[in-house]
Amino acid sequence: MAPIIAPQMAFRAFRAAPQPAPWARLTSQLPRAQPAFRRFFATPAQEQPRLRLGSTAPNFKALTTTGQIDFHEFIGNSWTILFSHPADFTPVCTTELGAFAKLKNEFEKRGVKMIGLSANDLGSHEEWIKDINEVSSTSVEFPIIADADRKVAFLYDMIDQQDLDNIDQKGIAFTIRSVFIIDPNKKIRLTMMYPASTGRNSAEVLRVIDSLQTGDKKGVTTPIDWQVGQDVIVPPSVSTSDAKKKFGEVREVKPYLRYTKI
Repeated sequence: MAPIIAPQMAFRAFRAAPQPAPWARLTSQLPRAQPAFRRFFATPAQEQPRLRLGSTAPNFKALTTTGQIDFHEFIGNSWTILFSHPADFTPVCTTELGAFAKLKNEFEKRGVKMIGLSANDLGSHEEWIKDINEVSSTSVEFPIIADADRKVAFLYDMIDQQDLDNIDQKGIAFTIRSVFIIDPNKKIRLTMMYPASTGRNSAEVLRVIDSLQTGDKKGVTTPIDWQVGQDVIVPPSVSTSDAKKKFGEVREVKPYLRYTKI
């Protein structure tokens, strides 16, 4: 038979049970505070990928001025430059796109594809390209990604840290000027990041590609300000005797600093 509990005992047990404080009951009815990111930005908060040199470039699908792309399919077996811009119809971006368009033949000689990104929709891009072609007397033929919601910009961490102050009318952070050089294996080989106020140096992008491709083919490194045709550096991992067998003449400045021609 189950024990009989007197009514007064049950009442005392009920009174003894811990009750939430009045303020706790009140706050439990309020909407939960959202992280600052969610309150201010349309793009979902998430941990950004670690885009280190040598890591695989994140894949994505996007609309561009030349149609829908899968980024890894776009890269294929080529070297690729992905470069971002804060917005259409802005002065610095207009000069940059014109400069890259004029270097089309130089990039093609090196087997390099170009693809731009700007934080506006496709219709805006198409109108902006007309201005670029007029101002720079060129023809933009490489695709420009339409990234109005900044999905690709956030994926590649192309965002200004001053995002709470530096936002557009949608409440989304501006996209900075980033450059990613990606090799045929989809590996990130170089990154450059510039503030929105500073235009890039297109000749430096070409110089870096020459250095990377030369290093991959010849097993050498390149000194500061190196240009094609100048002496290269024998890596420390290669002995001087082996370097002479491979390259011929080796000029030793220091045991760890040796130049050669290729």
